Amino acid sequence: MSAHWIAPSILSADFARLGEEVDAVIGAGADLIHFDVMDNHYVPNLTIGPLVCEALHKRGVKAPIDVHLMVRPVDRIVPDFARAGARFITFHPEASEHVDRTIELIREHGCQPGLALNPATPLDWLDYTLEKLDLVLIMSVNPGFGGQKFIPSALGKLEAVRRRIDASGRAVRLEVDGGVKVENIQACARAGADTFVAGSAIFGSPDYAATVRAMRAQIAAL
Repeated sequence: MSAHWIAPSILSADFARLGEEVDAVIGAGADLIHFDVMDNHYVPNLTIGPLVCEALHKRGVKAPIDVHLMVRPVDRIVPDFARAGARFITFHPEASEHVDRTIELIREHGCQPGLALNPATPLDWLDYTLEKLDLVLIMSVNPGFGGQKFIPSALGKLEAVRRRIDASGRAVRLEVDGGVKVENIQACARAGADTFVAGSAIFGSPDYAATVRAMRAQIAAL
């Protein structure tokens, strides 16, 4: 894997051909497969669950599966995704009754925990959790739907979290999710992101490999 990871979100894939779509983006150079789980409760949409994750894992997906839980409650579903082959499991603090307990639960089940912060969610949550996290996800759209427009204030949040991570001395990934595309991925990288979720920008393009290459070229041009 490169230092900067590209994580295509399968929310924008053709679900009738999901296995082939995942193979295609991995062949195009993806580092992670981003798996958006929505429950029509915490967010106003309903997507996919552990069975789909397990099916991809059994298919032999070569890239780690990065599960983003937009569900409430969180703890009940964590073990299912761990068994289904997730590498990272990220959740929203507002969706957990006990954030520290959820982080520990994810780790106990052999996965790497992440905390996702919505556009209006303060960074205060990190005061007590960053030392236990492997990933921080900054949402650059409000969660619930793919294809939304990037919210520019996310760049300032990325910069602030990057400072916290660097000060911690720990190897914590800083992920950005929502409206990321070739035209703004460099700004996200400049702000400190090292992991980039892109759904429609990749799956909506005619050539996945060309799009991933263009994204990497923008990051490399920093």
